[in-house]
Amino acid sequence: MTAADLWTFMPLIFLAGGSLAILISGAFKPGRYGTWIGVAAALAAACWSFVEPPFPAATQLGLAATPGARFFTFLFSFSAAAVLLLSHSHNERRAIRGEEYPATVLFGAFGMAVVAASVNLLILFLGLEVLSFAFYILTAIDRDRPRSVEAGLKYLLMGATAAAFIAFGIAFLYAGTGTLVIAGAVNPISLTGAVNPLVVAGWGLFLMGIAFKVSLVPAHLWTPDVYQGAPAPVTAFLSTGSKAAAFVALLLLIPATGAGFSLIRTPLWWLCLLSMVLGNLAALRQRNLKRMLAYSSIAQMGYVALALVTGTVAGFSAVAFYLVVYSVTNLSAFGAIASLTGECDMDLVEDYRGIGRTRPLRGGVLAIALFSLAGIPPTAGFMGKFTIFAAALQGGEIALAVAGIVTAIISVYYYLRVVAVLYAAGEDRTIALPCLALPELLALSVTTFFILFLGIFPGALLEIIRDFIL
Repeated sequence: MTAADLWTFMPLIFLAGGSLAILISGAFKPGRYGTWIGVAAALAAACWSFVEPPFPAATQLGLAATPGARFFTFLFSFSAAAVLLLSHSHNERRAIRGEEYPATVLFGAFGMAVVAASVNLLILFLGLEVLSFAFYILTAIDRDRPRSVEAGLKYLLMGATAAAFIAFGIAFLYAGTGTLVIAGAVNPISLTGAVNPLVVAGWGLFLMGIAFKVSLVPAHLWTPDVYQGAPAPVTAFLSTGSKAAAFVALLLLIPATGAGFSLIRTPLWWLCLLSMVLGNLAALRQRNLKRMLAYSSIAQMGYVALALVTGTVAGFSAVAFYLVVYSVTNLSAFGAIASLTGECDMDLVEDYRGIGRTRPLRGGVLAIALFSLAGIPPTAGFMGKFTIFAAALQGGEIALAVAGIVTAIISVYYYLRVVAVLYAAGEDRTIALPCLALPELLALSVTTFFILFLGIFPGALLEIIRDFIL
C-alpha cells in the first residue's frame, strides 16, 4: 500500500479509525464522547469523499475510489451521522449504554463504503459481511427487550444463510472464469458466444443472497420481525444504508455482464414484480406501524429493482437517485418514530393518534416522510418514482411499469391512513411523550429539508449523479 492509496482511501480510514477511537475513549470517559466522535468521523468521511478526486484501482487492495464509490460513500457516511444523532437521546431513554453502539454504526458504514469501492468479488463479499455483522449486533443491542434479542437472532440465522448463497455464487463465478475481478468474472457469455453454465449458476446464487439483503420476495420474511424488534434508529440505518449497499453491489456487477444481462434479467424481473405486489398488499393489513413500513420497504425495493431490470444508463441513474431519496425519507420516518419512543414502545398505528396536534414538529416530519414514501408531490418520493417509471417505460418494461404504477397507487391508502391518524382527535395520553432533543431536531431538520428540496429541485441531484456515476 502506497501513501497515495492511504490518501485516496481516507474516508475508509476515517470510519474505521473513528470506530476505534470511540472504543478507546470509552476506557477513559465512558459514555461521554462516543456519539460526537462518531458524527465527526462520519462527516469527515463524507466531506473527503467529495473533495478527493477519483483514483485508479489499487489492485493489491481490490478497491478503487471511483466517482460512484465517492458518491455512495458520502451517502453512507451522511446516513451514519444522522443515525448517531437520532440515537443519542433515544438510547439514553432506553438505557442503551456503552461505546459499542456508535462504534458499530461506524463499522457498518465502513463495510458499506468498502462495497461501493470494490473491484474484486472477494472484497465485495467481505464488505457485505462487515455491514451484516454490524447489523446483527445493532439489532439485538437493546438486551433488556426480548423482542430485540429475538430479532437479532432471526436476522443472524437468515443472514448466515444469505452469506452462504453469496459465497457459493462467487465460488461458481470464479470457477467459471478463473478470476475474482468483477470486470471479468460476471459475464456469462464467453468470447466464443457460448453460455457458461457455471457463471449462470453463480449469478443465480448471488441474486438469491442479495435478494435477502434488500428484502426482495421470496427472501423477505425476516423483514417485519427485524424492523419491529430493532431499536428505531437501527431500523432507520438498516432500511437505508444496508439496502443501498446491496443495490450498489448489483450496480457494480450488472453493467459488467454485457450481452449476458439477458440471462439475468428474467429472475430479476420476477423478484421485482413479486416484491411490488406482495409488499404493498401485505402492508395494507398491518396495524403495527413498523411492520407496515417493513412491508412497504419490500415494495420500495421492488421499485428500485424495476430500474435495474431495464439494464440502461437511465435505469442505473434512477436507481442511484431513488436510493438517496429513500434514504433521507426513511431516516425521517424512523427518526420521528425514535424521537417519540420513550421507555415504552409506540408500535401500533393507533398509538400515534393526535400526535400531529400535540407534537406538531415530529408529527409533521413523519407526515412528510409518509407523503414521500407514497410518492405525493412535491416530495422527493414523487420524483424518485417518476424517474423509476420513466426509465422503465423508456427501457421497454411496459408490463412492469404498469404493475409498479398500480401498486404505487394502492400504497397511497395505507400511508395516508397513518397521516389521518396523526391528525385525528385523540384522547389524553396516560404516558408522557419524550421531549425533542437537540441532536434529534438537527437530524430531522436536515433530512426533511432534503425530502422537500429534492422534490422541488431534483435536477441538482440528477446532475451530480451524471457527473459522479455515469
